[in-house]
Amino acid sequence: MTTSTHPSLSIVSTQSAPAAIGPYSQGIKLGDLLFVSGCVPFDPATGDVVPGGIEEQAKRALQNMKGVVEASGSEIGKVVKTTVFLKSMGDFATINGIYANFFGDHKPARSCVEVARLPKDVLFEIECIARLGRHLTLRGQYQHQ
Repeated sequence: MTTSTHPSLSIVSTQSAPAAIGPYSQGIKLGDLLFVSGCVPFDPATGDVVPGGIEEQAKRALQNMKGVVEASGSEIGKVVKTTVFLKSMGDFATINGIYANFFGDHKPARSCVEVARLPKDVLFEIECIARLGRHLTLRGQYQHQ
């Protein structure tokens, strides 16, 4: 069976984040929303896990997510919801500090869960939903905000 991407969806792809390692897209735009796939701490240039522990991995994964968000035409301040996946909930306090520094005064809705295993045994993964910044005018035309 062959299925193609519906015309209402736009695929987001960027070299600012690692290429997908499976049959999925880095991000998908639908109307005024962007859905970003799970971002892990792979170096976009090499595809390798960045060296270091939870701090280095979280920072790289967040930068990868930012790359996809910005490639879509959105920005980090328009992230509506994130889901964070941790190898260990023992890293929760560390992650909160890195996350708070990354987002600044912006505080998207968030879920955070501990999982048994992540791709290539990384310690951190994050996905998000963001607004693309368009709104429908009274004349039925889209404008960026």
